[in-house]
Amino acid sequence: QVQLVESGGGLVQPGGSLRLSCAYSGSAFSITAIDAMGWHRRAPGKERELVATITSSTGTNYADAVKGRFTISRDNAKRTVYLQMDSLKPEDTAVYYCNARVTAHGTYNYWGQGTQVTVSS
Repeated sequence: QVQLVESGGGLVQPGGSLRLSCAYSGSAFSITAIDAMGWHRRAPGKERELVATITSSTGTNYADAVKGRFTISRDNAKRTVYLQMDSLKPEDTAVYYCNARVTAHGTYNYWGQGTQVTVSS
């Protein structure tokens, strides 16, 4: 089991920045078995979509819509994953969810509760 808690969402004007944080916790075995973490988002009336992922083997990956504006990073000592969002646009408005993929005797996905990001003037 892995628990994920997101924070850092809020209201920001177009062109502004926000940094989302995702604190993860669980047993030492589960934490060690995390092989990928990522951020997804769901905009009103739309399906959930991948925003960015980070793995120890393949590095980082971004959706085309956020490339060059968003940066995902992970601090293992703090057990936290970040999403730095710059040059925000109204179309970035969504609930952002943190995800952890654990591979141990199967593959399991864990999700946080989500944090709202609203980009509006």
